Amino acid sequence: MAKHMQHLKALRDIAFDYGVGKHPDLATMARELSRTVFQNKQALVDDLADLRTPNKGFERWLVAQRNKPEISVLVMAWPADYHTPIHDHDGLWGLELALHGALEVESWDRGDDGKFLRMTGRDWLGPGDVTWFDADDRHAHRCRNLSRHETALTLHVYGGDLAQYFTYQEAGEAGQWTKQMQRSAITGYLHA
Repeated sequence: MAKHMQHLKALRDIAFDYGVGKHPDLATMARELSRTVFQNKQALVDDLADLRTPNKGFERWLVAQRNKPEISVLVMAWPADYHTPIHDHDGLWGLELALHGALEVESWDRGDDGKFLRMTGRDWLGPGDVTWFDADDRHAHRCRNLSRHETALTLHVYGGDLAQYFTYQEAGEAGQWTKQMQRSAITGYLHA
């Protein structure tokens, strides 16, 4: 995995360069990250081949963190047909970029009390495709690996450390939701 880590380092550097301020220019960050992925697609896939081992669970790998301004960069491995519950990001801004495979991302809006959720959109991401969200206490989403056979890999950049978040499940009454606090687990570290 260490052969071409300069490509992962380049993605980290772009995230650090553009991830400044309370509301960074996520569109420009997305464009630069996407350009780098397209230029180095095969090298990135080769670098991260160990993360695509079948029959492993969902994994979060920390690439880098910075404190001022606060930002974290992770690679996530999505087993075949894996999906997350609807979840928030603790009010952080975030960006998600497909590196290998395809991901479906449903966006949800949470009501002020967090008990009402409404789907607001859906995106499909292939290698180099990006979606992002601003720092917002109302944003939530659900992600799913679209492949029934292959592990998908994604790069995630957050405006802070996503140490905890809430997941949402529909309650007995239609339109009512319950939330449960979760803690983020890191599988390991990818040093770029």
